[in-house]
Amino acid sequence: MTSHPIHDSAYSWFRLAVSVIIASIGTVGIWAIVMVMPAMQAEYGVGRGDASLPFTITMVGFAFGNLVFGRMIDRYGVVVCQIAAAIIASAGFFAATFAPSIWTMTAIQLVVGFGSAAGFGPLAADVSHWFMKRRGIAVALAASGNYVAGAFWPLVLTSVLEDYGWRWVYYSLSAAIILLVPPLTLLIRRRAPEDAMAVAATAAAARTRSVGFSPRTLQILLCVAGLGCCVAMSMPQVHIIAYCVDLGYGPAIGAEMLSMMLLAGVASRVLSGMLSDWLGGVPTVLLGSILQCLALFLYLPFDGLVSLYIVSTIFGLSQGGLVPGYAVIVREYMPPKEAGARVGTVLMMTVFGMALGGWMSGWIYDLTGSYEAAFLNGIAWNLLNFAIIIMLFIRSGGLGDAGKRAEATA
Repeated sequence: MTSHPIHDSAYSWFRLAVSVIIASIGTVGIWAIVMVMPAMQAEYGVGRGDASLPFTITMVGFAFGNLVFGRMIDRYGVVVCQIAAAIIASAGFFAATFAPSIWTMTAIQLVVGFGSAAGFGPLAADVSHWFMKRRGIAVALAASGNYVAGAFWPLVLTSVLEDYGWRWVYYSLSAAIILLVPPLTLLIRRRAPEDAMAVAATAAAARTRSVGFSPRTLQILLCVAGLGCCVAMSMPQVHIIAYCVDLGYGPAIGAEMLSMMLLAGVASRVLSGMLSDWLGGVPTVLLGSILQCLALFLYLPFDGLVSLYIVSTIFGLSQGGLVPGYAVIVREYMPPKEAGARVGTVLMMTVFGMALGGWMSGWIYDLTGSYEAAFLNGIAWNLLNFAIIIMLFIRSGGLGDAGKRAEATA
């Protein structure tokens, strides 16, 4: 594979490490609301569907933030993008502590979600410019910062939630983001050289011609696939703590289960990134889609404490590589100078899927009194994702194309 000296260099790996740390702090906004959802539901005296709305709006803000900050990082670079996002997210967390009702809280969470987005798709797109041979693992690790945030912060702040309430959790996160993200961002202020971008553009153009889809058509297909994928993914991720409360295990057990699920997701993202470097993004996402569907089925017959820990770990291992897989596909087939905007657009739709699925599962719960129908709903959406990805797999040459990629990256 043709590359530039800056690609896969020592600086590239240093930049990746710093980016993961930034993401593990900056994206905490989408997990904080999951952590405090039962406490807010009890305080505001609302149903599960209404209590799910702040998460849904958080993800709407997160989705639009991926698009806006993706375009911003293409144009202005990582420093302006990340510092602006840190200020917005920190202010949102602080403002939320004064929310007198679930509806005010829901509105403020739009700001929290928007500011949290810069540490996800835009940061992964920025990292992708510094890698060619190991781009898959680099993008997967950058995206794993989001899962590290979900695994780390609930464990650290559980005692704060139990002793002082959810508002002190938000005070703590407001301070952490504004104090830590800006100085870390200054460590990665360099921009990728133009000649390195040109090398990547040539490789992307060649792959686009081979697959037979225009970038626009491929992006639309990936957006729909990502929506279906993440509606399915949201059921366990968003509602596992509430599910554990309903089963009588309590929120602390639910937080542990969420952390275990997300830590397994980190491992999955690393393994999927390695697989992407070997086989390519499309086969990797196809495998993840099959495994996620199987894992969702396992939630239906098993609700014991030990079995839920096991199933949640299996689910995390199954689905963790899906979202960064979409980013890898975008970078394989689309122009690098549009990476932030195009990755941001596709990941925006995956986030919309999380938002829609998070609300939909709460709504179905209120209608039926249990989560069984919500799990079935997730499985149906997963099948939509599978149908699109299997079509792309066939159009891209299937395992034959994967074999050519394996030879090129060997």
